[in-house]
Amino acid sequence: MSKGDEVDAILLSVEKDQSNSFNAVLGATIAVCIVFLFISAYFGEYISSNVAESDATESSYVKLEDRYMQDYVTDGEFGYVIDEGPYSLLETDNEYGSTHYFVEYELPESEGGAATDPNDVPRISLAVWLPSAVTEGIKVPVIAESGPYFQEPSVQTDSIEVPGSWLGTMIIEQILPHGYAFAQISVTGTGQSNHCMDLMGTAEQLGNDAAVRWLAEQNWSNGNVGLIGKSYDGSTPWQAAMFGSEHDYLKTIVPISGLIGVKELMWRNGSAEARAPFMHNGVYGSYGLDGDEEDHQNMCPDYVIGPGTGVSAYLLGSEIFGDYWAERYFLDRVIDNYQGSVYLIQGMHDWNVDPHMAVPTINMLKDAGIEAKGLFGQWDHDYPDRPQQLYDRSDLGGRGGEAFPEMIRFDWMQDLY
Repeated sequence: MSKGDEVDAILLSVEKDQSNSFNAVLGATIAVCIVFLFISAYFGEYISSNVAESDATESSYVKLEDRYMQDYVTDGEFGYVIDEGPYSLLETDNEYGSTHYFVEYELPESEGGAATDPNDVPRISLAVWLPSAVTEGIKVPVIAESGPYFQEPSVQTDSIEVPGSWLGTMIIEQILPHGYAFAQISVTGTGQSNHCMDLMGTAEQLGNDAAVRWLAEQNWSNGNVGLIGKSYDGSTPWQAAMFGSEHDYLKTIVPISGLIGVKELMWRNGSAEARAPFMHNGVYGSYGLDGDEEDHQNMCPDYVIGPGTGVSAYLLGSEIFGDYWAERYFLDRVIDNYQGSVYLIQGMHDWNVDPHMAVPTINMLKDAGIEAKGLFGQWDHDYPDRPQQLYDRSDLGGRGGEAFPEMIRFDWMQDLY
């Protein structure tokens, strides 16, 4: 065979191999196409249906800036989210889906009460509700409410393991399904928390911080905690935010008509309200006294000096002796230490916790570099999203009734998470 014939033979062999390879690829491609067409024919309707449902779900959400054209829905018990979350409440041993815990913490001996009881240690009572997301190994953030009204005989409230009708039920039904845990916390000296009711003093502040740390450090938690509440329960978030230089667990607070300081509630512009001398032991003095063996812990130093401090400040106009009021002023330490955000909510017709708790507070926060926004409107000492309460209590002639129901969008909760 000549050299030219050899080359032709080699080229012919290569072309044959390429042709075989091409035919194999073509055959495989045709087979895949046939399978794909079969799948499309079989599942096409199902896939199209699900895409349509997905598009419908996405289109049901209306951006905040576009909601002014939406109807005001005022026939529910409380605010609502526009989009339903994918998770359910995780079941527990009780019918409420909660689990109760005690959190032990340290108090200085100067606080007396449980700090010096040889047979006891300071502890905080709290209950937790978890979303089903945790069963999938997902770590979740925590929303918590801390206050004196859980399982408290003085106000005849249910066990802390029962969602509070004033806030807990709403969060569990509306926000927990989006992948949030929820907790209710009894402040010191109330409910099953021991020590004494010191009216927002050092012991209560340390107890709130201990609860925040505990919630952030659980194996189901992602380490992010937010505190929300109204009135007294809207003051405890300010307390917890004072510890921002020690850890970054507390990511946001939502004080609703909360106190930036106790004295600031009743003294301003050089005068005092009539309730000022009696606020501590007159209003909250019976909290924690339920006939059990821990009642003696309520005789802590701040509980004893509280009434006298109130009377002296009422007569003299300022703090002449001790640091009772300075200990209960939160805003300065929040500005110095807090690294999270603040969502201030305030009724501008609230004459219990006056609007000066929110303005100029929000300006001071922003000036300090703290991310802050506000929700202010024409309502009384109420949650902003309770249509019936706003209707009943926001009377004409100075209580905001003129604005009902356009005081607030009742779907405001959509923007809490």
